[in-house]
Amino acid sequence: MAKEFNVPPVVFPTSSSTPAAVPHQRRATPAPSAPPFQPPRPATSTALPFMSFDIGAAPAPSSFSAPSFPSAASGSFSSFDEEPPLLEELGINTRQIWLKTTSILNPIRVNPNIHEDADLSGPFIFLMAFGLFQLLAGKFHFGIILGWVTVASLFLYVVFNMLAGRNGNLDLYRCLSLVGYCMLPMVIFSAVSLFVPHDGVVIFAMAAVFVLWSTRICTRLLVELASCGEEHRGLIAYACWLVYLLFSLLVIF
Repeated sequence: MAKEFNVPPVVFPTSSSTPAAVPHQRRATPAPSAPPFQPPRPATSTALPFMSFDIGAAPAPSSFSAPSFPSAASGSFSSFDEEPPLLEELGINTRQIWLKTTSILNPIRVNPNIHEDADLSGPFIFLMAFGLFQLLAGKFHFGIILGWVTVASLFLYVVFNMLAGRNGNLDLYRCLSLVGYCMLPMVIFSAVSLFVPHDGVVIFAMAAVFVLWSTRICTRLLVELASCGEEHRGLIAYACWLVYLLFSLLVIF
């Protein structure tokens, strides 16, 4: 048996019917925004118009002119050519070093006038050469050589001034320069000893010759360049002989 359901009637709206009223939503009116930041314009009388934000507001004053660079063809760089060499600015006179070296090589005719101007460039070169030849022989004596030369110069300086008294005018700088230049025979001896056996009489005979060579030159230069040394030549020669004897023993042993 079929079951009956009560279905309500469906009513379709007609065109004449008005739709239900829909509530109107009001859009919020936005608040007025602040105007964008604009930097203040500088006055037209500013001294630096190129810093203005207004491009082309004012022309550049005449005081700011473009820099002018001298050209090489105009000869503006002639001052660089006239500057002294670097060695001369450092106080290294190569010609003077060469003349002093050649005067040391001649033990008979030594010119003391060349050694009037003391310097340490030549002695430093000789000491480095002496240490280099010792290094080739298997001996690292750079520190010993520099220390011994310093002590030897102090020793001769004290001995000479004690002998000369108040009239002595030998300064330590000149004494160090003379002792260093007179090391040239020791440098030659150190180079020759590389080819000579050290267990014979030959090496000792060579050492005696080179020690006398250095002693003679150093004694004559000290006596000639410093006053009141002529009457004490023997004592000065003995002190110089002791100094260079130590260096010869450093080469042999």
